[in-house]
Amino acid sequence: QVQLVESGGGLVQPGSSLTLSCAASGYTFSYYGIGWFRQAPGKDREGISCVSSGGGVTYYADSVKGRFTISRDAAKNTWYLQMNSLNLDDAAVYYCAVDINRYGCTKEGARMWEYDYWGQGTQVTVSS
Repeated sequence: QVQLVESGGGLVQPGSSLTLSCAASGYTFSYYGIGWFRQAPGKDREGISCVSSGGGVTYYADSVKGRFTISRDAAKNTWYLQMNSLNLDDAAVYYCAVDINRYGCTKEGARMWEYDYWGQGTQVTVSS
């Protein structure tokens, strides 16, 4: 049973940093990439970053490029999203997701509809 569990969210001030974690289980971790998405109140869920299966493609949305970084620790079956210079627009619920068919991450973006399994989300609040 595939399971993804996000953690690391919280309340921070503008300009701060946070690292989100996505602990994966129930599948062969090294076979698949990851997608990170977020949804702010009243807005659609958006794909902000992803890594393709095999690692050939890493995508960042313009809104987070240069500030967010994806990484992983294979020994812990965990993906991370390092978020720096957070601003008010980054406040949202953040989700990680995995696409078993491996079509989710492209150079143009994370195809939300391709992602099969999702975590429960972790809240990031940015407030002064």
